[in-house]
Amino acid sequence: MAVPDPVLAWLVESDPALRWQVERDLLGSPRRTWAATRARVADEGFGGRLLALQEPDGQWAGGSYFPGDFDFHGPEAAEGAGQPWTATTWSLNALRDWGLDAAALSGTAERLAANSRWDYGGLPYWGGEVDCCINAYTLANGAWLGADVGGIADWFLGHRMDDGGWNCEWVNGSRRSSFHSTLNALRGLLYYEAATGGTRTLRSARKAGEEYLLERHLLRRLTTGETVGPWATRFAYPFRWQYSALRALDYFRCAARHDGIAPDERLAEAIAVVRAERRNDGTWLQGSVTPGRVWFEVDVPEGEPSKWLTFFGSRVLEWWDGAAGARRPGPVDAV
Repeated sequence: MAVPDPVLAWLVESDPALRWQVERDLLGSPRRTWAATRARVADEGFGGRLLALQEPDGQWAGGSYFPGDFDFHGPEAAEGAGQPWTATTWSLNALRDWGLDAAALSGTAERLAANSRWDYGGLPYWGGEVDCCINAYTLANGAWLGADVGGIADWFLGHRMDDGGWNCEWVNGSRRSSFHSTLNALRGLLYYEAATGGTRTLRSARKAGEEYLLERHLLRRLTTGETVGPWATRFAYPFRWQYSALRALDYFRCAARHDGIAPDERLAEAIAVVRAERRNDGTWLQGSVTPGRVWFEVDVPEGEPSKWLTFFGSRVLEWWDGAAGARRPGPVDAV
């Protein structure tokens, strides 16, 4: 099903952070058109607002992963309160995902190396820490900003589980991979590979992590076949660290395009889940957003049509449907 024209008209009237992606991926606009819109991210809308909040030491909110004023024993740290999303790592994630040119953050890598330390152990920012997801974000952000994060890339090789994926709870003794951690690790590794060329060993680890999710059809436990959790079929933007079928499919779209391969047939069930959430008018509704302190809102309240989710859902379905003739009857072999 093609994206209805009224939906495209609605999507294109968006913040530059989203609009340039709509122009490139759904409208098929010439490069000069979407590149001009992308250049506006540094000065207008969400991107301009978030850039203006950067502090002289290179950080946001005075901290690496949590704000400098975060009370780890206070009400904000209580179960269900939701962590803040304002500190440096989350701000960099957003700006990178919105397509900001790294030149707009000139000198940031050096300032963070000098001034930012992780909440865990006071470790240097570009050295990473012990959490798979945090290290994945830092790997991608470092590659984007030109920092030396090769050590973090190698860290993923030494912390992969026997089943092929990753789990942030390895420090607490976990020996089984997590959907959440594996997807975040894959996203970081793919970005690093695309930005630097990567290595054959890192690529092999990425393909093994993909296989962990593909064996489970992006949705199910391998042992019982049960849905891994209700979060897998719930969609909300911003995505944060959480796994969902939509976010996983967005990764596999990017990876397949990077690798020059057709979509794997084992994505079909997750595709059906995303397709089922598409309303008759061609939009997807905003789900329950993870609570926590934010600089400003970037999408609509729960239950309203979400431009971000509609963009990601439409892009994934167009990729899958457009490649229908190229798909093979079985799994696509790792290249």
